Formats: sequence, structure tokens, C-alpha cells
Amino acid sequence: MPFRQMAEDSNGEKHIISKKPLQNSMNQPKLENGCPLQDVKKCVSRRKSRGKGRTVNKPMMMMMIEPEVGPDVGPPASSKAITFPRRPGFGQVGTRCIVKANHFLAELPDKDLIQYDVTITPAVSSRSMNRSIIAEFVRLYRETELGMRLPAYDGRKSLYTAGSLPFISKEFSVKLEDDDGMGLIREKEYKVAIKFVARADLHHLRQFIAGKQADAPQETLQVLDIVLRELSNQRYTSIGRSFYSPDIRKPQRLGDGLQSWCGFYQSIRPTQMGLSLNIDMSSTAFIEPLPVIEFVAQILGKDVMSRPLCDADRIKIKKALRGVKVEVTHRGNVRRKYRISGLTTQPTRELIFPVDDQMNMKSVVEYFKEMYGFSIQHSHLPCLQVGNQKKASYLPMEACKIVEGQRYTKRLNDRQITSLLKVTCQRPREKEMDILQTVHKNGYEQDPYAKEFGINISEKLTSVEARVLPAPWLKYHDTGKEKECLPQVGQWNMMNKKVINGCTVNYWACINFSRSVQESTARGFCQELAHMCQISGMEYSSEPVIPIYSARPEQVEKALKHVYNAAINKLKGKELELVLAILPDNNGSLYGDLKRICETDLGLISQCCLTKHVFKISKQYLANVSLKINVKMGGRNTVLLDAISWRIPLVSDIPTIIFGADVTHPETGEDSSPSIAAVVASQDWPEVTKYAGLVCAQAHRQELIQDLYKTWNDPQRGTVTGGMIRELLISFRKSTGQKPLRIIFYRDGVSEGQFYQVLLYELDAIRKACASLEPNYQPPVTFVVVQKRHHTRLFANNHKDRSSTDKSGNILPGTVVDSKICHPTEFDFYLCSHAGIQGTSRPAHYHVLWDENNFTADEMQTLTNNLCYTYARCTRSVSVVPPAYYAHLAAYRARFYMEPEESDNATSKSSRTTNGSSVKPLPALKEKVKRVMFYC
Repeated sequence: MPFRQMAEDSNGEKHIISKKPLQNSMNQPKLENGCPLQDVKKCVSRRKSRGKGRTVNKPMMMMMIEPEVGPDVGPPASSKAITFPRRPGFGQVGTRCIVKANHFLAELPDKDLIQYDVTITPAVSSRSMNRSIIAEFVRLYRETELGMRLPAYDGRKSLYTAGSLPFISKEFSVKLEDDDGMGLIREKEYKVAIKFVARADLHHLRQFIAGKQADAPQETLQVLDIVLRELSNQRYTSIGRSFYSPDIRKPQRLGDGLQSWCGFYQSIRPTQMGLSLNIDMSSTAFIEPLPVIEFVAQILGKDVMSRPLCDADRIKIKKALRGVKVEVTHRGNVRRKYRISGLTTQPTRELIFPVDDQMNMKSVVEYFKEMYGFSIQHSHLPCLQVGNQKKASYLPMEACKIVEGQRYTKRLNDRQITSLLKVTCQRPREKEMDILQTVHKNGYEQDPYAKEFGINISEKLTSVEARVLPAPWLKYHDTGKEKECLPQVGQWNMMNKKVINGCTVNYWACINFSRSVQESTARGFCQELAHMCQISGMEYSSEPVIPIYSARPEQVEKALKHVYNAAINKLKGKELELVLAILPDNNGSLYGDLKRICETDLGLISQCCLTKHVFKISKQYLANVSLKINVKMGGRNTVLLDAISWRIPLVSDIPTIIFGADVTHPETGEDSSPSIAAVVASQDWPEVTKYAGLVCAQAHRQELIQDLYKTWNDPQRGTVTGGMIRELLISFRKSTGQKPLRIIFYRDGVSEGQFYQVLLYELDAIRKACASLEPNYQPPVTFVVVQKRHHTRLFANNHKDRSSTDKSGNILPGTVVDSKICHPTEFDFYLCSHAGIQGTSRPAHYHVLWDENNFTADEMQTLTNNLCYTYARCTRSVSVVPPAYYAHLAAYRARFYMEPEESDNATSKSSRTTNGSSVKPLPALKEKVKRVMFYC
């Protein structure tokens, strides 16, 4: 069926539909020699790229014949099923300079690395207890049975040595004091069985670093990582790949019983220069080791010494203390530790318990006085319950102190986040000094484990050759005084400029949800905003359709519908185009509720403004809001001059669509909320500036985007195809009149361990979406992963040289690095595309996982950097390529569309099952909203 006809058939399609498994390989899209994508063993083809006459090499795919990766099928069994494209050379564009990276060269050992299996009996679930057992085992047997070897241990099942132990398999006995969780300390005997498993292949690692081996020997890298972490595991509190201690830097209070601990991140990585140890500073929240009564007072924000707790306070305290470890303070030097399981409903003075089998009762107050000579002063407070519910023990709050070193894993409030950011925000020079000090303090040259395994770590930051890419020229409207603009150090302004395509807003209304804003103030603000929109190049009516409407925040739905209907009645058939909403500075769920109602129910575009900005009218603020309104209403703010001059390589030559995709996951502690996937795609060519967006809910913490392509059976139409890629391709065709002949796909939020899974699944979905639109329709795809959550930082070679830094002391925007600290063979680079504001800039890491368009290093780096100047919401270049940024914004917005108050059983009809869990589809975006950049 032709693309055009298919587009007409798909007008009514919704973007969230229940899932069905994908079709079998007979219906899979095929590469040009006819091999189905999933079943290819070796598939290499060449084609001529339209418009440029250049040869495009398809990268080699070494695929194993495996079951298809569909929505209800797991990833391929083999992670070696595909090879990523090799680096096509190094970039040459830009002004060369030297930067320093927080990578420290690690020399490879010459020794054999041997792996042994560890079995501890009885089994222990705690990794720290496992470490204690193995530490005692090494202390007892190192000089005898272990032949003076000093092993490194992963805390679970593996032990590593530099050279073989004197035996293949042997069992040992270890005695250790053990806490039973109820505060009782007993000596316990453990059996430790050690058995030879394998020899790590250092030759393979050397070949990989030299570029002679395609896949990284992860097992060998893991051994070296464990060795270098062993001493820090003994010294510090380990969380993920980071280590924390109150001794690294004085803890800072965050409020509500929390404090920040400083620490460092450490990871060993293979790079072009060899093995590199990546060290970065880190901070996280810990529970402050306070007396429990003081902790309770901080949580409640009031004195608790004098009056009993109300039920609401008791529930709040119970929630805050559950699972927290405490130690008793009423027994002198005996500091037994317990984990809190709950809080008593009664105050301590009313608590009694049986003291013997005859059920003779005694009060808690009497017991502590008689047994320990401890007089309970605050008997009006409840007791802590420790142990299990069947056999709970009572501890008075005043006799307990919170154990040091417990990480806080729940969500921080806004005040705590602000406090933590103040701690972590460091200028580049300060951060560089802290990193160097950490490396010196860790003393890797004296580390007994590093010595044992023959690993040497440099104490110097790595100097890397970088290039500063030039900023692109931007085009504005010809009626402005300045028609073109060259950004300076990553920024520019709208003075004397008009947006290149101004939208038209004839019919707008305003709702004031803030009690402190008078109608006259709101009217004055709206007039100032209208004037700013007009001088920015938009056709914007000076007066609202109806008078400004005031409403209470809790009546958001009623207010929106009243204003919508009142405007419709007055306009007699014409539609209300825009709603301005003035919100209180602290507005709770009001913002999210307003966006959900406007975008999924009424089909309205909205712009929210906080009260503080309404009172303090700033020209800069109004200019930024006007930019947002313009793109939300379908306009364009600026475009790359090279785009409208048809000069962007591999974009301007043939119709090209640029996608951005991201998945946001629920916060830590939320065990059942769905993940939200978002995909945006450019809807204009050659400008590539407007991006339409779609969103969907999927299974909790599912990273693969499930709704990229899907099929389902319709009783009337039979098998129907759909999905976000397909819908956005159709939308591009409608907007431009042409079908995309090239696809560039920027994928955010993927960790290295998920590269293979995400590429295989999502590239396959792109292929199927294209094939469903037209037979043999397979535009070449370039698939690029964007990473921000990494720990590589780049510093100016000379902090005193103002010409090599921006105002914040960070490296200049446009700085790109593709050598030395990058992957030994694959196509990746670090790009700092933005100017720093505060703290140390984090470069984005781009990794090309698939490239049928044969980008050169310069073409990919320049395109990515130039796109960062087209972000619609401000006149600054941004740190992440805009399509990926927009996808993140859309996914974040979609979380407001979920209605948590609805019960699970009420959703059974419309839910879909993904990986065994039920996910309620998000309410569909209205057609009018889908077409524009509503998420800005």
C-alpha cells in the first residue's frame, strides 16, 4: 500500500493501544539482500545515497539465529549478536586545545589472574557479613594454606588471586561473632569452600585496547575493578560504584534528620590510551546519627519532650523510622544494634509485657528501672518496636541512637535537594583539586591489593587533545534589525531580533489561581506579555477573549472547563487557542493537573507563570515565555543558517527526520509505578527545528521502548499496525509533503550494559514501522546513544587562561574529545556543547551504535553541536542534543497524566500486561496538542 494511502488510513489511530506480540520473521523488514533483520548471519550491502552520490556502507551485522525480540519476549540470549561501527577516523574541525580529564592511567599487570568460587555455609545474605567472614579467613590462613597470596573478594561468590593457590578445591572453618538482629552477639562457625574456576585472559584485554579484538573481556575488567575497590571497601561505606565517609569532608545537614556525606566514584575503563581509572567526586544523603528523640523532633519540626504524639505524628515517625538501625545507649559500653520494625500505638508508660511463662506482666518503665537502673524520662512517647511482629521487643526512644552510615533511599524534599546541590556544586578548579586529593589519599601506590596484582595507577590527570567547534550562524526573521546571529560563548539574546516564524494567537484567556495576585496586577502582566510576543514577531491579540477569571487551586478542572466553554460560546464556533495560568509559587499538584486536563481532555495549549514572576516583571523572563508560547503554538524561534541554505551534510541532501527518545523511570522507593517512554521527531525539513512528541506508559523500569511499533487485531479491519515511530513518520509526510529518506535517532538514558538489547529491539521496531508504510521502504538509519549520567569531567589545561574558559571557569562550549579517553575502536565522543552557569560542566557522551549513513567524525560531531543551538526554550546552547532533551521533557510531562488515586482493579479492562505486570495506558493526547511542542 502506498505511503500516502497508509497515512490516510491512520488518521484516527491513538498512540496508546493494547499490546500484541510482533509477527514472526516472515513479516520482518529485510535488508537489501533479502535477509530478515533478526536472522542475519552476515549481512553487508552498499547503496548510493540520494542527492550526494556517495557510497553508503551498511555496517556488518554478525547475528545469531535467535527468537524475535518482541514485547513479550526477552532480549537475545547473546549480547555478542551485533558489532557496533568502528570509529571512521578522528575529527579535524575546530580550534585545537589541551584539556585535562579525570582519568588516571592504569598499567596492566603481568601476573595471571585466577578466579575461585566461594561457598559460605550457612549461607549469608549480607554482603558486608560475607566480607567479614572472608577477611577473617584470609587473616587465619594467608601465611599457611593460601601460600601468602592476598586475594580480592567481590562480596558474593568470587575470589580472585594473582597466581594460583596451592590447591584446586578446599574447605576451611572460620569462627566469627554474629549479630542475630535482636541485639544478641554469639560466636558462630562458618565453612568456607574455595574452588578453582578459571584463569582471566589478559591477552584478550590487551588485544581489545590495541583495537585488534572487537568485544571487551568484561570478566577480566571486572577482576581488575574488584581488586582496586578492595581496600576502599574496607575503609568506606560502599554504595554502587561510589564510596562515602564522614571523614572525607565534614557532613552537612540537609534537614529533617538527614546529612550529606561526601565520597568518590571509581571505575576502571578500557580506553585508547590503555586502562583508565575514572575518579569523580560524589555526594549523597545519609540518616544523621542522632539520638532518636532528636531525630523525631527534626522530622516533626517541633519539641516532643513535653506532650504525647497525635496519631498523624506517630504515623509520620513510624514511616520515617521503619527499617532504620539503632544502637542502645542505656547499657554503658554495651552498644547492641537493632533494626526498627515499627512504633507502639500506646505511650511507653502504658506498655506492659509478660516476663515469664506464667504470663506475669511488668511495665516497660519498671523493667528498665529494675534491669538496667535506667529511669525513663519521656514515658509519654511511644516505644520503638524491634525484631519481628510476632516477637517484638520494646525500646524507649530516649535509650536509642541511630547507627552511623545508613544511606537514605527515599525521595528528598525540595529543601533537601537544594541543600544537597549546594554541597555538590563545585567550581572546576575546586573539583579538580578534590579529585587529585582523593587519588593521593587513596594511595594506590601503597595499596596492598594493587601491589599484589601488579597494578600501577598514575596520580596525574590525563591530558587530552581537544577541539573547540565553531558556533553555527542562526537565522531570524528578515523584518528584525538583526537577521542573522553568531552566538558568543554559547549564548545570545533576542534584542533587535524577531522569531523566524511567528505564530498567531487571536483567542486566549487567563486564569488566576493565586490569591495574592489582584486582577489589575494579572491584567498588567498579561498586557506586558502580549506586547513582548508582538515585538518578538508573533501576531498576538492584546486582549483576552473573556475577562481574567480567578479560581481556587483545588477547582482547577472546574475553572478550566468554565473558561473553555465561556470562550467557545463567545467565539461562536471558533476555538480558544491558548490559556495563560497564574499559579501560586508553591502549587502542589496544580501544575500537573492543569497540564493533564488541557492536553488530554480539552485539547488546549497552556502557559503557566508563577506568582513571583507576575509581581516582578522581568524583560528576560517575558522574552523566554514568549519563545515557549511561539513553539507551543506551532511557530519557530530560529533555525540554523546552514539548514535553510541546504548546507548540512547528511541532512540537507535528502528529506531527513531526526528522532529523540527517552524513558524515565519511577523514583527510588516506588515499586510499582510504570516507566514512561517518549519519542519526538522533527516535522520540518530542511530546518529540523519543530518536533512533535508522543508518550506511552510501560512496565516498571522497562528500558526498551515497547510502543515504537506494534500490531493488533481489529474485528473489522483485521491486523492493524501502529506505534510511535509509524505515527511520527506519517506526521512528517503530512507536514513536509515528503517521506523521510534518512533517519537519525538520538536515544537518551541507556547504560553501556543495555546497548545491545536496546539497539536490537529498537532498530528492529524502526525497520518494521517503515516496512508497514510501504513495501521496500527502508531509509538508512543512524542510531546514537546520548549519555549524561557518566563521570568523565573535562578541565581547562590552565585555569588562569581566560581565553580557554567561559565565565564560570569551565571549558568552552563546543569542546569535543574523541581520542585517548574514548573507546579503543568504536565511534564515540565527548561533547561539551553548553557554557557553564555554576558548578563543573558535564560533557554529553555520544556513542554511535549503528550507522548506515556513513557519517564521518566531523559530520556527526558538527551536526550534534549545531543542533544544540536550536533548543526552543532559551537563547543558549544546551548540554544535550535537543531531540533527546525534548523527549526527556515529554516523558516528564506524561507522568502528570497518570492518576494514582484510581484503584488498580478499576483499570483491569484497559490495562495491558507487559512482562507480567499490568500497565494502564496513559490518556491519549489530543490531536491538536500532538502536532506542536506542547512539552516546552
